[in-house]
Amino acid sequence: MSLVRQRAALLAVALAVAALVPACGDGDAKPDIARPRLENGQVVFPEGSPQVASFATAAVKESGPVQLRLTGRLVWDENRTVRLYPPFAGRVLQILVKTGEHVSKGQALAKLASPDFGQAQADARRAQSDFALAEKNLNRLRELHAAGVSSRKDLATAEADYARADAELARAMGKIKLYGASTDSVDQNFSLASPIDGVIVERNINPGQELRTDLQLSNMPAMFVITDPARLWVQLDAAENQLASLRPGKKVQLRSAAWPDQTFAATLENISDFIDPATRTVKVRGVVENRERKLKGEMFVTAELQETQRADLQMPEKALLLVGDSYYVFVEEKPGHYSRQEVKVDAVQDGLASVSSGVKLGQKVVIEGNLFLHRLHRQLSGGPPA
Repeated sequence: MSLVRQRAALLAVALAVAALVPACGDGDAKPDIARPRLENGQVVFPEGSPQVASFATAAVKESGPVQLRLTGRLVWDENRTVRLYPPFAGRVLQILVKTGEHVSKGQALAKLASPDFGQAQADARRAQSDFALAEKNLNRLRELHAAGVSSRKDLATAEADYARADAELARAMGKIKLYGASTDSVDQNFSLASPIDGVIVERNINPGQELRTDLQLSNMPAMFVITDPARLWVQLDAAENQLASLRPGKKVQLRSAAWPDQTFAATLENISDFIDPATRTVKVRGVVENRERKLKGEMFVTAELQETQRADLQMPEKALLLVGDSYYVFVEEKPGHYSRQEVKVDAVQDGLASVSSGVKLGQKVVIEGNLFLHRLHRQLSGGPPA
Protein backbone atom coordinates (compact mmCIF):
# COMPACT_ATOMS: atom_id res chain seq x y z
CA MET A 1 0.00 0.00 0.00
CA SER A 2 1.40 3.44 -0.93
CA LEU A 3 2.18 6.08 1.66
CA VAL A 4 -0.47 8.38 0.19
CA ARG A 5 -3.19 5.76 0.60
CA GLN A 6 -1.99 5.01 4.13
CA ARG A 7 -2.23 8.64 5.14
CA ALA A 8 -5.67 8.95 3.61
CA ALA A 9 -6.80 5.96 5.62
CA LEU A 10 -5.20 7.39 8.75
CA LEU A 11 -7.28 10.53 8.42
CA ALA A 12 -10.39 8.36 8.25
CA VAL A 13 -9.60 6.73 11.61
CA ALA A 14 -8.29 9.85 13.38
CA LEU A 15 -11.65 10.73 14.94
CA ALA A 16 -12.10 7.20 16.22
CA VAL A 17 -8.69 7.32 17.87
CA ALA A 18 -9.38 10.72 19.39
CA ALA A 19 -12.50 9.30 21.03
CA LEU A 20 -10.42 6.58 22.69
CA VAL A 21 -7.52 8.72 23.93
CA PRO A 22 -8.11 11.45 26.60
CA ALA A 23 -7.33 15.00 25.53
CA CYS A 24 -3.89 16.27 26.48
CA GLY A 25 -3.65 19.01 29.13
CA ASP A 26 -6.79 18.01 31.06
CA GLY A 27 -5.32 17.88 34.53
CA ASP A 28 -8.63 16.97 36.18
CA ALA A 29 -9.23 13.93 34.03
CA LYS A 30 -8.73 10.66 35.83
CA PRO A 31 -7.22 7.60 34.17
CA ASP A 32 -9.81 5.45 32.48
CA ILE A 33 -8.79 1.80 32.69
CA ALA A 34 -11.34 0.93 30.02
CA ARG A 35 -9.36 2.82 27.40
CA PRO A 36 -6.32 1.52 25.45
CA ARG A 37 -2.96 2.21 27.08
CA LEU A 38 0.72 1.90 26.26
CA GLU A 39 2.67 -0.64 28.34
CA ASN A 40 6.34 -1.36 27.58
CA GLY A 41 5.86 -0.07 24.05
CA GLN A 42 2.81 -2.26 23.43
CA VAL A 43 -0.71 -1.03 22.70
CA VAL A 44 -2.87 -2.82 25.26
CA PHE A 45 -6.64 -3.02 25.11
CA PRO A 46 -8.67 -3.84 28.20
CA GLU A 47 -10.16 -7.30 28.37
CA GLY A 48 -13.43 -7.50 26.49
CA SER A 49 -12.71 -4.37 24.40
CA PRO A 50 -14.86 -4.43 21.23
CA GLN A 51 -11.96 -2.98 19.18
CA VAL A 52 -9.97 -6.22 19.48
CA ALA A 53 -12.60 -8.16 17.51
CA SER A 54 -12.15 -5.81 14.54
CA PHE A 55 -8.47 -6.73 14.09
CA ALA A 56 -7.56 -9.52 11.66
CA THR A 57 -4.22 -11.28 11.85
CA ALA A 58 -2.16 -13.68 9.74
CA ALA A 59 0.73 -15.92 10.73
CA VAL A 60 4.28 -15.32 9.49
CA LYS A 61 5.29 -18.25 7.28
CA GLU A 62 8.34 -19.53 5.50
CA SER A 63 8.81 -18.13 2.01
CA GLY A 64 8.09 -20.55 -0.80
CA PRO A 65 9.51 -20.42 -4.31
CA VAL A 66 8.84 -17.01 -5.82
CA GLN A 67 7.10 -17.05 -9.17
CA LEU A 68 8.32 -14.23 -11.38
CA ARG A 69 6.15 -12.85 -14.16
CA LEU A 70 7.44 -10.86 -17.10
CA THR A 71 5.39 -9.31 -19.86
CA GLY A 72 6.43 -9.31 -23.49
CA ARG A 73 5.49 -10.08 -27.06
CA LEU A 74 6.32 -12.57 -29.78
CA VAL A 75 8.31 -11.57 -32.85
CA TRP A 76 9.78 -13.39 -35.82
CA ASP A 77 13.00 -15.29 -35.27
CA GLU A 78 15.47 -13.03 -37.09
CA ASN A 79 17.79 -15.99 -37.68
CA ARG A 80 15.04 -17.48 -39.86
CA THR A 81 13.62 -14.31 -41.40
CA VAL A 82 14.47 -12.30 -44.51
CA ARG A 83 13.16 -8.93 -45.64
CA LEU A 84 13.44 -8.44 -49.37
CA TYR A 85 14.14 -5.05 -50.92
CA PRO A 86 14.56 -4.41 -54.67
CA PRO A 87 18.17 -4.80 -55.86
CA PHE A 88 17.28 -2.85 -59.01
CA ALA A 89 14.95 0.06 -59.66
CA GLY A 90 11.94 -0.78 -61.82
CA ARG A 91 8.23 -1.45 -62.08
CA VAL A 92 6.29 -4.41 -60.68
CA LEU A 93 4.95 -6.49 -63.58
CA GLN A 94 3.48 -9.48 -61.76
CA ILE A 95 3.16 -10.83 -58.23
CA LEU A 96 3.40 -14.62 -58.13
CA VAL A 97 2.69 -15.43 -54.45
CA LYS A 98 0.14 -14.58 -51.76
CA THR A 99 0.45 -13.71 -48.09
CA GLY A 100 0.44 -16.88 -45.99
CA GLU A 101 1.75 -19.03 -48.82
CA HIS A 102 4.67 -21.38 -48.20
CA VAL A 103 7.57 -20.84 -50.61
CA SER A 104 10.77 -22.75 -51.33
CA LYS A 105 14.28 -21.45 -51.71
CA GLY A 106 14.75 -20.07 -55.23
CA GLN A 107 11.01 -19.79 -55.95
CA ALA A 108 10.04 -16.66 -57.91
CA LEU A 109 7.98 -14.18 -55.91
CA ALA A 110 7.49 -11.32 -58.38
CA LYS A 111 8.60 -10.10 -61.81
CA LEU A 112 10.02 -6.61 -62.27
CA ALA A 113 10.73 -4.60 -65.42
CA SER A 114 14.08 -2.95 -64.71
CA PRO A 115 16.34 -1.02 -67.11
CA ASP A 116 19.07 -1.27 -64.47
CA PHE A 117 18.83 -5.05 -64.58
CA GLY A 118 18.87 -4.86 -68.38
CA GLN A 119 22.14 -2.93 -68.13
CA ALA A 120 23.57 -5.68 -65.92
CA GLN A 121 22.49 -8.25 -68.50
CA ALA A 122 24.12 -6.23 -71.30
CA ASP A 123 27.33 -5.87 -69.27
CA ALA A 124 27.47 -9.64 -68.85
CA ARG A 125 26.92 -10.28 -72.57
CA ARG A 126 29.60 -7.72 -73.46
CA ALA A 127 32.00 -9.28 -70.97
CA GLN A 128 31.44 -12.67 -72.61
CA SER A 129 32.22 -11.22 -76.05
CA ASP A 130 35.32 -9.38 -74.83
CA PHE A 131 36.59 -12.51 -73.11
CA ALA A 132 36.07 -14.64 -76.21
CA LEU A 133 37.97 -12.09 -78.33
CA ALA A 134 40.82 -11.80 -75.80
CA GLU A 135 41.09 -15.57 -75.57
CA LYS A 136 41.20 -15.96 -79.37
CA ASN A 137 43.85 -13.22 -79.70
CA LEU A 138 45.98 -14.76 -76.96
CA ASN A 139 45.91 -18.19 -78.60
CA ARG A 140 46.89 -16.65 -81.97
CA LEU A 141 49.83 -14.72 -80.50
CA ARG A 142 51.05 -17.78 -78.66
CA GLU A 143 51.23 -19.65 -81.96
CA LEU A 144 52.99 -16.73 -83.66
CA HIS A 145 55.43 -16.34 -80.79
CA ALA A 146 56.22 -20.06 -80.90
CA ALA A 147 56.94 -19.70 -84.62
CA GLY A 148 59.18 -16.69 -83.97
CA VAL A 149 56.94 -14.29 -85.83
CA SER A 150 55.64 -12.11 -82.96
CA SER A 151 57.57 -10.48 -80.18
CA ARG A 152 57.46 -11.29 -76.49
CA LYS A 153 56.00 -7.82 -75.85
CA ASP A 154 52.96 -8.52 -78.07
CA LEU A 155 52.36 -11.82 -76.25
CA ALA A 156 52.56 -10.11 -72.82
CA THR A 157 50.03 -7.49 -73.95
CA ALA A 158 47.65 -10.22 -75.14
CA GLU A 159 48.01 -12.06 -71.82
CA ALA A 160 47.18 -8.87 -69.89
CA ASP A 161 44.12 -8.21 -72.09
CA TYR A 162 42.98 -11.79 -71.48
CA ALA A 163 43.36 -11.43 -67.69
CA ARG A 164 41.34 -8.18 -67.68
CA ALA A 165 38.59 -9.72 -69.82
CA ASP A 166 38.49 -12.78 -67.58
CA ALA A 167 38.16 -10.63 -64.42
CA GLU A 168 35.42 -8.49 -65.99
CA LEU A 169 33.53 -11.59 -67.11
CA ALA A 170 33.68 -13.05 -63.59
CA ARG A 171 32.41 -9.78 -62.12
CA ALA A 172 29.54 -9.37 -64.58
CA MET A 173 28.46 -13.01 -64.42
CA GLY A 174 28.72 -13.03 -60.63
CA LYS A 175 26.35 -10.07 -60.41
CA ILE A 176 23.81 -11.78 -62.66
CA LYS A 177 24.05 -15.13 -60.89
CA LEU A 178 23.76 -13.44 -57.48
CA TYR A 179 20.15 -12.67 -58.34
CA GLY A 180 19.42 -16.01 -59.99
CA ALA A 181 19.39 -14.67 -63.55
CA SER A 182 21.12 -15.76 -66.78
CA THR A 183 22.60 -14.07 -69.84
CA ASP A 184 20.51 -15.94 -72.37
CA SER A 185 18.78 -12.68 -73.34
CA VAL A 186 18.71 -8.98 -72.48
CA ASP A 187 15.01 -8.65 -71.70
CA GLN A 188 15.24 -6.34 -68.63
CA ASN A 189 12.82 -8.66 -66.77
CA PHE A 190 14.03 -9.51 -63.29
CA SER A 191 12.52 -12.34 -61.20
CA LEU A 192 12.74 -11.74 -57.45
CA ALA A 193 13.37 -15.13 -55.81
CA SER A 194 13.05 -16.31 -52.21
CA PRO A 195 16.45 -16.94 -50.57
CA ILE A 196 15.00 -19.35 -47.95
CA ASP A 197 12.21 -21.84 -47.34
CA GLY A 198 9.44 -20.19 -45.36
CA VAL A 199 6.06 -18.48 -45.27
CA ILE A 200 5.15 -15.12 -46.77
CA VAL A 201 4.03 -13.13 -43.72
CA GLU A 202 4.09 -9.68 -45.35
CA ARG A 203 3.62 -8.35 -48.87
CA ASN A 204 3.99 -4.63 -49.40
CA ILE A 205 3.97 -4.24 -53.19
CA ASN A 206 1.27 -4.01 -55.86
CA PRO A 207 1.29 -4.54 -59.63
CA GLY A 208 2.46 -1.45 -61.48
CA GLN A 209 4.24 0.00 -58.45
CA GLU A 210 7.51 1.82 -59.08
CA LEU A 211 10.38 0.63 -56.89
CA ARG A 212 13.65 2.26 -55.96
CA THR A 213 16.81 0.75 -54.51
CA ASP A 214 16.82 3.18 -51.55
CA LEU A 215 13.61 1.89 -49.93
CA GLN A 216 15.50 0.48 -46.97
CA LEU A 217 17.34 3.74 -46.35
CA SER A 218 14.05 5.67 -46.36
CA ASN A 219 12.51 3.30 -43.75
CA MET A 220 9.98 1.95 -46.22
CA PRO A 221 8.63 -1.57 -45.55
CA ALA A 222 10.19 -4.52 -47.33
CA MET A 223 8.54 -5.88 -50.47
CA PHE A 224 8.24 -9.31 -48.85
CA VAL A 225 8.93 -10.68 -45.38
CA ILE A 226 9.58 -14.41 -45.33
CA THR A 227 10.06 -16.36 -42.12
CA ASP A 228 9.74 -19.78 -40.53
CA PRO A 229 6.90 -19.35 -37.99
CA ALA A 230 7.61 -22.77 -36.46
CA ARG A 231 10.15 -20.99 -34.24
CA LEU A 232 9.61 -17.54 -32.69
CA TRP A 233 11.46 -15.09 -30.52
CA VAL A 234 9.89 -13.74 -27.33
CA GLN A 235 10.97 -10.30 -26.18
CA LEU A 236 10.39 -9.69 -22.47
CA ASP A 237 10.71 -6.67 -20.18
CA ALA A 238 12.40 -7.38 -16.84
CA ALA A 239 12.68 -5.08 -13.83
CA GLU A 240 16.09 -4.47 -12.26
CA ASN A 241 15.26 -6.52 -9.17
CA GLN A 242 14.46 -9.54 -11.36
CA LEU A 243 17.83 -9.75 -13.10
CA ALA A 244 19.37 -12.03 -10.47
CA SER A 245 16.86 -14.73 -11.43
CA LEU A 246 17.47 -14.47 -15.19
CA ARG A 247 20.26 -16.04 -17.20
CA PRO A 248 20.73 -17.53 -20.68
CA GLY A 249 19.44 -21.09 -20.80
CA LYS A 250 16.74 -20.48 -18.15
CA LYS A 251 13.43 -22.20 -18.93
CA VAL A 252 10.23 -20.13 -18.76
CA GLN A 253 6.57 -20.86 -19.43
CA LEU A 254 4.63 -18.55 -21.74
CA ARG A 255 0.92 -17.83 -21.46
CA SER A 256 -1.28 -15.95 -23.91
CA ALA A 257 -4.87 -14.74 -23.84
CA ALA A 258 -5.58 -16.85 -26.91
CA TRP A 259 -4.73 -20.09 -25.04
CA PRO A 260 -5.45 -19.39 -21.35
CA ASP A 261 -5.28 -23.06 -20.30
CA GLN A 262 -2.04 -23.87 -22.09
CA THR A 263 1.60 -22.97 -21.52
CA PHE A 264 4.43 -22.91 -24.05
CA ALA A 265 8.01 -23.71 -23.09
CA ALA A 266 10.62 -21.09 -23.98
CA THR A 267 14.34 -20.75 -23.34
CA LEU A 268 16.07 -17.46 -22.56
CA GLU A 269 18.93 -16.72 -24.94
CA ASN A 270 20.05 -13.15 -24.38
CA ILE A 271 19.84 -10.50 -21.65
CA SER A 272 20.50 -6.92 -22.69
CA ASP A 273 23.55 -5.15 -21.31
CA PHE A 274 21.73 -1.88 -20.68
CA ILE A 275 18.53 -0.59 -19.10
CA ASP A 276 15.99 1.21 -21.24
CA PRO A 277 16.06 4.78 -19.89
CA ALA A 278 12.41 5.37 -20.80
CA THR A 279 10.86 2.28 -19.17
CA ARG A 280 13.65 1.38 -16.71
CA THR A 281 13.44 -2.22 -17.84
CA VAL A 282 15.94 -4.67 -19.29
CA LYS A 283 15.18 -6.40 -22.59
CA VAL A 284 15.33 -10.19 -22.39
CA ARG A 285 15.07 -12.38 -25.48
CA GLY A 286 14.11 -16.03 -25.63
CA VAL A 287 13.09 -18.60 -28.21
CA VAL A 288 9.94 -20.75 -28.33
CA GLU A 289 9.12 -23.66 -30.60
CA ASN A 290 5.83 -23.16 -32.46
CA ARG A 291 5.41 -26.26 -34.59
CA GLU A 292 1.63 -26.27 -34.16
CA ARG A 293 1.51 -22.60 -35.23
CA LYS A 294 -0.74 -21.62 -32.31
CA LEU A 295 1.40 -18.63 -31.40
CA LYS A 296 1.44 -15.63 -33.72
CA GLY A 297 3.87 -12.83 -34.35
CA GLU A 298 3.26 -9.67 -32.27
CA MET A 299 1.10 -11.63 -29.81
CA PHE A 300 1.32 -10.40 -26.20
CA VAL A 301 2.44 -13.04 -23.70
CA THR A 302 3.31 -13.42 -20.04
CA ALA A 303 6.40 -15.39 -19.03
CA GLU A 304 6.43 -17.26 -15.73
CA LEU A 305 9.46 -18.76 -14.03
CA GLN A 306 10.09 -20.20 -10.61
CA GLU A 307 12.78 -18.54 -8.55
CA THR A 308 14.75 -20.69 -6.09
CA GLN A 309 13.54 -21.22 -2.53
CA ARG A 310 14.39 -18.23 -0.35
CA ALA A 311 15.31 -18.21 3.34
CA ASP A 312 13.14 -15.16 4.06
CA LEU A 313 9.87 -15.15 5.96
CA GLN A 314 6.60 -14.32 4.28
CA MET A 315 3.52 -12.34 5.27
CA PRO A 316 0.60 -10.62 3.55
CA GLU A 317 1.51 -7.28 2.00
CA LYS A 318 -1.46 -5.73 3.85
CA ALA A 319 0.46 -6.08 7.14
CA LEU A 320 3.09 -3.54 6.06
CA LEU A 321 3.02 0.10 7.09
CA LEU A 322 5.41 2.47 5.35
CA VAL A 323 6.56 5.22 7.71
CA GLY A 324 9.19 7.45 6.16
CA ASP A 325 11.68 5.09 4.54
CA SER A 326 10.98 2.13 6.84
CA TYR A 327 8.38 -0.61 7.01
CA TYR A 328 6.59 -1.58 10.23
CA VAL A 329 4.12 -4.26 11.31
CA PHE A 330 2.03 -4.77 14.43
CA VAL A 331 2.57 -8.15 16.07
CA GLU A 332 -0.12 -9.65 18.31
CA GLU A 333 1.84 -10.77 21.34
CA LYS A 334 -1.37 -12.07 22.93
CA PRO A 335 -5.04 -11.12 22.55
CA GLY A 336 -5.35 -7.37 23.10
CA HIS A 337 -1.56 -6.77 23.18
CA TYR A 338 0.11 -5.38 20.03
CA SER A 339 3.74 -4.37 19.58
CA ARG A 340 5.11 -2.36 16.68
CA GLN A 341 8.11 -3.93 14.93
CA GLU A 342 10.31 -2.59 12.16
CA VAL A 343 10.89 -5.14 9.38
CA LYS A 344 13.27 -5.35 6.44
CA VAL A 345 11.37 -6.05 3.22
CA ASP A 346 13.24 -7.85 0.43
CA ALA A 347 10.46 -8.21 -2.15
CA VAL A 348 6.74 -7.72 -2.62
CA GLN A 349 4.86 -9.70 -5.24
CA ASP A 350 1.33 -10.98 -5.74
CA GLY A 351 0.17 -9.58 -2.40
CA LEU A 352 2.94 -11.28 -0.39
CA ALA A 353 5.94 -9.62 1.24
CA SER A 354 9.25 -11.38 1.89
CA VAL A 355 11.00 -10.04 5.01
CA SER A 356 14.43 -10.94 6.35
CA SER A 357 14.25 -9.42 9.86
CA GLY A 358 11.89 -7.94 12.44
CA VAL A 359 9.52 -10.88 12.94
CA LYS A 360 9.73 -14.57 13.76
CA LEU A 361 8.19 -17.62 12.20
CA GLY A 362 4.68 -18.23 13.51
CA GLN A 363 4.10 -14.76 14.92
CA LYS A 364 0.74 -13.18 14.12
CA VAL A 365 0.78 -9.81 12.34
CA VAL A 366 -2.21 -7.51 12.03
CA ILE A 367 -3.50 -7.23 8.46
CA GLU A 368 -6.74 -5.35 9.16
CA GLY A 369 -6.78 -2.51 11.66
CA ASN A 370 -3.03 -1.90 11.58
CA LEU A 371 -3.53 1.70 10.45
CA PHE A 372 -5.75 2.27 13.46
CA LEU A 373 -3.11 0.74 15.74
CA HIS A 374 -0.39 2.90 14.21
CA ARG A 375 -2.33 6.08 14.85
CA LEU A 376 -3.21 4.97 18.36
CA HIS A 377 0.40 4.06 19.10
CA ARG A 378 1.62 7.50 18.00
CA GLN A 379 -0.91 9.34 20.15
CA LEU A 380 -0.40 7.17 23.21
CA SER A 381 3.37 7.67 22.96
CA GLY A 382 2.94 11.42 22.64
CA GLY A 383 4.22 11.60 19.08
CA PRO A 384 2.81 13.81 16.30
CA PRO A 385 0.05 12.41 14.10
CA ALA A 386 1.41 10.37 11.17
